[in-house]
Amino acid sequence: MSVKPEPESALFAGPFALATLSAPERPAFPALVTPDARILDLRAAFDDEQLTVRGILEVWETALPRLRALAGDEGSGREPLADFRVHAPVEARQVFQSGANYRQHVIDLHVSHRAPDDDRSEEERRAEAAEIMDRRAAEDLPYVFIGLPSAVTGPYDDVVLPAWAGKPDWELELAAVIGRPAYQVSVEEALDHIAGYTIANDLTDRATVFRRDMPQIGTDWLRSKNAPGFTPLGPWIVPAGSIADTGDLRVTLKLNGETMQDESTKDMIFDVARVVAYASQTAQLLPGDLVLTGSPAGNGMHWGRLLRDGDVMEGSVTGLGVQRSRCTAEETP
Repeated sequence: MSVKPEPESALFAGPFALATLSAPERPAFPALVTPDARILDLRAAFDDEQLTVRGILEVWETALPRLRALAGDEGSGREPLADFRVHAPVEARQVFQSGANYRQHVIDLHVSHRAPDDDRSEEERRAEAAEIMDRRAAEDLPYVFIGLPSAVTGPYDDVVLPAWAGKPDWELELAAVIGRPAYQVSVEEALDHIAGYTIANDLTDRATVFRRDMPQIGTDWLRSKNAPGFTPLGPWIVPAGSIADTGDLRVTLKLNGETMQDESTKDMIFDVARVVAYASQTAQLLPGDLVLTGSPAGNGMHWGRLLRDGDVMEGSVTGLGVQRSRCTAEETP
């Protein structure tokens, strides 16, 4: 079962976006989506029955002008989006995730983890944390780790909460989609390697983030972040040229209609270019890969309210649309 999106006057910014769609008699295919909720099957337009969104991204520089022309041609072949199921927009080979990248979020964490003998006021501790964040932005490096593509699911699919997940939490994020291979690129070059942007909800089980049996080895991202369906993605990839400024987008998550996260990407410690450039210093980023850029304040741990059976998460990022996911408890034998 999935939570269908509500009709919107404009689904995203710009003249078109990319999606992966299917219907009962039509296996998943790459589609051009227009803001009026019409779609065009790109296999016919590119004369390739095996075409995928990742295949389009692999030839992004030549594909982009063709996509723009197709978006401007209102001829035949358009179909209603409502007739199709929306999947995650791309099958990524690699998923790069970022942590501790929103200033207010990290300050909140710093203040909440007060040492027992620290009797300073909250204002004093916040001032100290703010100074640390300023120094980190100027002198330090982004915190990037690896996620699994098998955790990615569609933007309207149900999210199954594993029985072992004691504290499942939401983390809505802006995600960059790579369109040109990137290896050891500079911050100044990084944005040229991004094809577009999408929405990711990087769920985390807070109960398994740290290894209790071996605390000295630190975080366990495999267990806490990579259950099947723990990364709802999409609904679309909006081309980078349609997003005027990734440094000022609103990231908003609602839980059962109540706003929990609502922050601008202005609050990022490291902007998109710095995160992508940093990841590329070690790994080669490939077309279709995802670079998640961190989540703002307002996670479940902040509110003292974690995810449970029946919850509905609605996530939006300016210009990128809306995703909706219903949480269901894992059925146990």
